[in-house]
Amino acid sequence: MKILIFSPYYPPHTGGLESHAAEFNNHLSNFTEKIWVFTPQLPQNTPENEIINPNIEIIRFPAFEIIPNYPIPKFWKIKFWKLLVKIFHQNPDIIVSRTRFFLTSLLALLYVKIKKKKLIHIEHGSDYVQLSSQFKTNIAKIYDWTFGLLVFRFSNQNIAISQAVKKFILKFDQRSMPVIYRGLETKEIDKINKYPEIDKQYPNKTILVFVGRLYKWKGVENSILAVKSLPKELKEKIVFLIIGDGEDFFRLQKLTESENCIKMLGNLPREKVWSILKSSDIYLHSANPGGGLSTSLLEAMYCRCAVIATPNEGADEVIENQKNGLLIKKSEPQLISQKIQELLAMNSLESYQTEAQQTVENKFKWESSIKQYEKIFKNVLQ
Repeated sequence: MKILIFSPYYPPHTGGLESHAAEFNNHLSNFTEKIWVFTPQLPQNTPENEIINPNIEIIRFPAFEIIPNYPIPKFWKIKFWKLLVKIFHQNPDIIVSRTRFFLTSLLALLYVKIKKKKLIHIEHGSDYVQLSSQFKTNIAKIYDWTFGLLVFRFSNQNIAISQAVKKFILKFDQRSMPVIYRGLETKEIDKINKYPEIDKQYPNKTILVFVGRLYKWKGVENSILAVKSLPKELKEKIVFLIIGDGEDFFRLQKLTESENCIKMLGNLPREKVWSILKSSDIYLHSANPGGGLSTSLLEAMYCRCAVIATPNEGADEVIENQKNGLLIKKSEPQLISQKIQELLAMNSLESYQTEAQQTVENKFKWESSIKQYEKIFKNVLQ
């Protein structure tokens, strides 16, 4: 079987979709003849062509970001058209696209219509995109109900990465679809040690952490406001580390300027993120509806962080309240603050941390996920 994947991002670009795409390809390559990945050349110093292993070839086209984390192909570049012609000369059996609001999914749809191929669409979003301005948010919603709708309706099979995503897709397309959870590379995480600088920089502090893209729908502002509202004596005992980048970075940075207990670290390599997570105590997942299933949440749970989470981004599918974490009804500073104080008042977080790690270890395995994808690919080809 030969597969051509249109991916909006790919490592070394960092994010949950990127890690899902790369790990998915690595495991799937054991059962396929060839996988091509057509993806933006972002960061721009990444190689145009890269052979990951004998079965995986990455082809990166010139692109730019009109807003952070939304890549646009440089259609006016001859190089883009040369690379597009290159993939048109391939003969894949199946085309795969990821997340309806990226232009790569529209390119995938055009490809299958011209080449008369089968399209599998993997959706990572569970709501309309929420951006920093209402104008941009409205544009994104219009896109969903035009081009995004076409991707959903004309794919041969839609696949949701969580139950929340499935519920969202059903607004556009009522056909039957499976939910296939991602796996997690636990063996790779196990190789990483705790981050020694944490104890040196913040001795005797309780470490709170968030990892992810800094967009409005991530709700990071509410976590910041929750920490800012804590009593002074509690703020002296904690540090809140925010790891990630996005269009809200500088606005959130300004919001934290007066707080010594909040540190914005920007983008970090994935291995360093795991190291920091292993050195942290509490993970704040304050997302609004939007994402499909937070990779960072799963990684934090596996790294033994006690979790405070809204139900969104698939959190209510992995968090059992007061067993492996604490669920709050929605992303509000007051609710988050209450749960932070509740955890800080506990003598030990050991039970939450152990249960969180075991939940991820038992439920999120690539081996079982890939078997489900294989079965779908074969059914679509038949």
